[in-house]
Amino acid sequence: MKYPKEYLDEIKNRLKVSTVVSKTVSLKKRGKEFVGLSPFKNEKTPSFTVNDEKEFYHCFATSEHGNIFDFVMKTQNLKFGEAVKYLAQLAGMQPYMFSKQDEEREKKWNEYKSIFSDYVNYYHNELLKNENYSIARDYLKNRSLTKDEVKKFKIGYIEKNPFFFEKLKKDYSEQTLVETGLFYLDEKKKIYVERFRGRLIFPINNISGQPIALGGRIIENLDYLAKYINSPETNFFKKGSNLYNLDLARKLSNKTDHIYLVEGYMDVLGLSKNGIDNVVANLGTSLTDKQILTLNQFFDDIIICFDGDESGYKAAVRAAENSIKELKPEKQISFLFLPDKEDPDSYVNKNGKDNFIEFTKQSKLSIHQFIFSHYKKQTKNNPSSMAIFEKKLRAVANTIKDDFIKKYVLEYFLEKISELTPHSNQNNKRVSTKKTKSLESTKKYYQQSQSLTGVELKEFSLLYLVINKLDLLQANVHLIENIKLFTEFNKKIFKIIVEKLKSDSQITIEDLNLDVQLIEKINKFATIKHILKNQFDDDQKIIELLEDISRDLMNYDLEFRIRELESKFSVDMSETTFNELKELKKKQNLN
Repeated sequence: MKYPKEYLDEIKNRLKVSTVVSKTVSLKKRGKEFVGLSPFKNEKTPSFTVNDEKEFYHCFATSEHGNIFDFVMKTQNLKFGEAVKYLAQLAGMQPYMFSKQDEEREKKWNEYKSIFSDYVNYYHNELLKNENYSIARDYLKNRSLTKDEVKKFKIGYIEKNPFFFEKLKKDYSEQTLVETGLFYLDEKKKIYVERFRGRLIFPINNISGQPIALGGRIIENLDYLAKYINSPETNFFKKGSNLYNLDLARKLSNKTDHIYLVEGYMDVLGLSKNGIDNVVANLGTSLTDKQILTLNQFFDDIIICFDGDESGYKAAVRAAENSIKELKPEKQISFLFLPDKEDPDSYVNKNGKDNFIEFTKQSKLSIHQFIFSHYKKQTKNNPSSMAIFEKKLRAVANTIKDDFIKKYVLEYFLEKISELTPHSNQNNKRVSTKKTKSLESTKKYYQQSQSLTGVELKEFSLLYLVINKLDLLQANVHLIENIKLFTEFNKKIFKIIVEKLKSDSQITIEDLNLDVQLIEKINKFATIKHILKNQFDDDQKIIELLEDISRDLMNYDLEFRIRELESKFSVDMSETTFNELKELKKKQNLN
């Protein structure tokens, strides 16, 4: 049996060609394309190109050409069905099962798709040409929306007493029409009613661009009706799995690495009208894991920009707590808060595209900064409140799935807590002086820590563990003797310590002859101390942390060597350099 075209299109739409190819070929960006050495022939000069916009790869050395399915089949020696399963898994999709139920579902999907297409096209055309729809056209004009936006987003308007159900009933059963969510049965009158009557409609498309649901907005001030409604969930539409305008915005992922996530359809239209097309909206529900994962397929930075009022702020908090768990090393989630009573649509219409983009650069907060700031506002300066504050931040950090990000977000939270000035149980006469001194100390600590590199801080954590757990490390010196440090001073100190630990006699910290100021510096800037807290007697925990630090330093070494080789490869393009680079990247992936 054949795979449905829609299933295959969904895979292609979810995966860039460069994403698939880069798992086999080391690619380098060149203009709108990527280039690399041919996977089909040994060569020294790159002749292999990938074009995400046109969704194909081409090898000038062998004339091999095709899409992601062709590439996987040819490079992994797979049959078409096997390639589909592999790519579906890579795209985060369920495998397609060929059964009677699937055949029936496919039939229903084709009917569903056809009904929505007919429905959207009919009411969109009516809005454009029907003179009786002047109330809707006037509303759009007052919102500064032109015919261009109406056509681009296929906006429609449904009159108060529509009759389209009767028209569709000639071709589809009543049950099928009701299952679309476009209609429902009025039990009293025993008639089928159009759910979106009297509203502007905004088609919600799937990633392939086919309408699968609607958003509707009333255009008259009727207090007894909700301003916005969305289609109910159906077999083919799940609110938490879809995003408004994703079908258009994803096509921009070759040109920009960030995407704005807003609350409403009008926000999308307002930004788009002002030249900001990399924007999507969630669909009246809290942000879901699935929506974050979908956006991460195309963009590296998700900028969540909700309304500048209390409800917008609360929605942002829910979004932050739900989405931080999907944070990854190569991805970012940021938050942008607009001035009070502003939404993206109103702000960009008043201030223009350039101002909005500049405001984003100056004002956005990373997700961990926002979460810390939010819970800090709720915290009082007493031990009980601070304990709850730290407990909550630890709980949030522990939801993160990626272990590396989890570790560094927790370190960030704990370092920020350590910078706060304690105020509880202080004598009133000494509060002002202590506060000033503590603030000065915090400022000095911040300035000093800013001058240290990430690898130096990591090395301080290693040295902190070693000098504070000499007995344990002397018995397990094999765990640290091959760890590579990078800063010259720390490297020398570490070498001396390791040599001492290898001796037969029991070592104390005095035997190391370390400078007192050095020990103070290590104790001050070793971020690992915040993670240990009351677990310093847990030897197994110490060993686990040593292994983590060792792995981090090894990854730093790999990253440094990879950057050097990439720089070299961009100049000489030699096969030796390429093979060396490939081996290092393989090691990096294993770590």
